[in-house]
Amino acid sequence: MRDLSFRYEGRRLPALRDVSLDVDIGEAVLLLGRSGAGKSTLALCLNGLIPHAVPGTFAGQVLVDGRATATTPVHELAQRVGIIFQDPEAQFCMLTVEEEIAFGLENLRTPPDEIDPLVTQALLEVGLDGLQQRHVDRLSGGQQQRLALAAALVLRPRVLVFDEPTANLDPQGAQEVFALLRQLKQQSRHALVIIEHRLDEVMDLVDRVVVLDDDGGILVDAAPQQVFAEYGETLRRLGVWQPQVTTLARRLTARGLYQGPLPVTLDDAVRRFRPLVTKRDAAASLASSGDGHDCTSDGVSSRADGALPSDGPERAGRSSPTSLAPAVEARDLSFAYGDASVLHDLSLAVTPGDFVALVGPNGAGKTTLAALCTGLLHPTAGTVLVQGREAQDHSPATLAQHIGYVFQNPEHQFLETTVRDEVAYGLRVRRSPPAEVDRRTDEALERFGLARYARAHPYTLSHGEKRRLSVATALVLEPDTLILDEPTFGQDAAHAAALLDWLAALHADGRTVLAITHDVTTVARYARTAAVLEGGTMRFLGAARKLFARDDLLAAARLTLPPLGRVAQRLRLAVGHRLTVEDWETALDASVATVQSGGEQSDSCVVI
Repeated sequence: MRDLSFRYEGRRLPALRDVSLDVDIGEAVLLLGRSGAGKSTLALCLNGLIPHAVPGTFAGQVLVDGRATATTPVHELAQRVGIIFQDPEAQFCMLTVEEEIAFGLENLRTPPDEIDPLVTQALLEVGLDGLQQRHVDRLSGGQQQRLALAAALVLRPRVLVFDEPTANLDPQGAQEVFALLRQLKQQSRHALVIIEHRLDEVMDLVDRVVVLDDDGGILVDAAPQQVFAEYGETLRRLGVWQPQVTTLARRLTARGLYQGPLPVTLDDAVRRFRPLVTKRDAAASLASSGDGHDCTSDGVSSRADGALPSDGPERAGRSSPTSLAPAVEARDLSFAYGDASVLHDLSLAVTPGDFVALVGPNGAGKTTLAALCTGLLHPTAGTVLVQGREAQDHSPATLAQHIGYVFQNPEHQFLETTVRDEVAYGLRVRRSPPAEVDRRTDEALERFGLARYARAHPYTLSHGEKRRLSVATALVLEPDTLILDEPTFGQDAAHAAALLDWLAALHADGRTVLAITHDVTTVARYARTAAVLEGGTMRFLGAARKLFARDDLLAAARLTLPPLGRVAQRLRLAVGHRLTVEDWETALDASVATVQSGGEQSDSCVVI
C-alpha cells in the first residue's frame, strides 16, 4: 500500500488516510484500532471491493502480488486474496459444504475433473473431511468459519485476511480457528492480515502489530513487544485492545508489585510471573493453613467451593425483589424450527435485579430463548412469562415496555434511515413528549459515542458502531429487563468497558440484565449468575464464579478459562478467583500485605 486514502460516499471524513504498508509472504500482521478506525475498510481495499464495488473516493495505490487492485478485476483478485469475515454466513452462496467450496472454482471455469480433488484437499486442510454433504446451515459456528477458510484456500490465494473471525464463536470454536491460523503460519505460504480482539490467543503467531489512529492513518507499525511497551498508554486512551497479560503486568508495575519486561503471550506471562509465586513461599504456607476462604473481585467473601454467600449484599436503588414474580420465567419450554428441535422442556427463572450470563455452545438455543422471552417467537410447548404475564398473550410491542432486546446481528433491528431517528424510534412509538425524545436521544448518542454520526445511515456504520447503536436503541427506553445477545461483539476496548460498566450500573440500580455471551472475562467480572444452556436444556444455574470451578460445565458450554485463569492454572494457583486483572491485583496486594505483616493470617486472600 502506498499513500492509500478512502472516503465513503456521503461521509465528510476519510476512513483511511495516507496509509503505506508492506506485508510479505510468511508474515502475520495484526491490525488494531478502535471501532471505526478503518480496519475493515483496509481489508476491503486488499481484495478490490474498494474501489470496484463500494462507492467512495479512492486515492493512492494497493498492489497485491504485483497487480494494482484499482485496475485488476475483482474476480482475478479473488484468486490472490481470501477474506474471512466476522459472519461466515454472509459469504455463503450454496446449500452444502461441497457445493460451497466448489462454487469459486466453478466461477473460474476450472475443469470439472479437477474440482473434486481440490475440494477434498481443502476439506482436509481445515479438518472438515467427511462433511461434504452436510448442509451449511447445520454446521456449528466454528465449522462455518472452517468452511469459509476452505472456500478461500481452494483458490490458493497469496494473501489471507481474517476480519474478526472468532467474533461469533464460542471459546472452543475460537481456539479451533486460532489452531488453523497457526497451521497457516507454519506453512509460510501466505501473507496473513489478522483483525482480532482476543489478543492473548493470537499473539504467539504475530510478527508485527499495525495500529490505526482515529484519523485513519498508521499510528505505529512495529514488533508486538515494542508496540505494547512504548505505546501502551496511547492505546489505552484510544480504546484499543491489548493482551490481558500485558495489561496486568503494566498495572502491577505501577503498584510496585512487578518489575521486568511486559509479557505479550501466555507463555511469556507464565515465565515472567513465576517469580511472583516463588518469592512468596511464606504466603503459600499461610494459605495452606488458612480458613478456606477466597476473595471475589469486588471484595465479597465467598465459600471455598466458589459459591457466593446466600445472604449477598442488597442492591441499592430499588426494593428487594424476593417477593416479586421472576423478571423472566420459562416453564417446560420447548421449541422447534420445523422438524429441528432446539429447546426441550427447559425451565428457567430469572430473579428481578439479577445479572445473568447465558452461556453455551454455538447452536445451543440461546438466541432462540431470547426471541421467545421477547415474544418474537412462540413456544412449541410450555410457557414464557415476563413479570408474571404470559408472553404469547401480548404483542412484542407491548412486551417491549418491560423488556428490551438487543439482537445478535444489529442490522436485523434497524428501521430508520438516520442514526438519530433509529435511537428516537422507540420513544416516538411510545408517544413520549418531543422534548423528552430529543433529550434522551441526545444523551444516548453522546453516551455511546454516536453523536458525530447522528445524520448517517445506520448501514454505513462500522460493525462496532452498529452494535453500539443497537444497544442505544434498547437502553434509551429504560426497560426493567434487558436481554443482550453478544453485547461486546465488534467493540473496541473502551466502548466494551463503557457498555459493560453501564450495564453494571443499571444492575446496581435494580434492573435485570440477561447477557448472552461467549466472552468468559465478561462472565467472570460482571455476572452474578451463570446459566449454561447445552443441547436445548439448562445444564446449570448458579453463581457465575462457581461455573469456572467445574470442568464438566466448561466443556459442555464450550468455554475455556479466561487468559489470566489459564496463567494461574499453569502456575498452580487457585484458579477460581484468579480470572481477571482486578482479581490478580487484589490477590497480590493481599499477599504482599500478609508477608509484610510478619506472616499473620488475615481475612484477605494470599496469592497461592
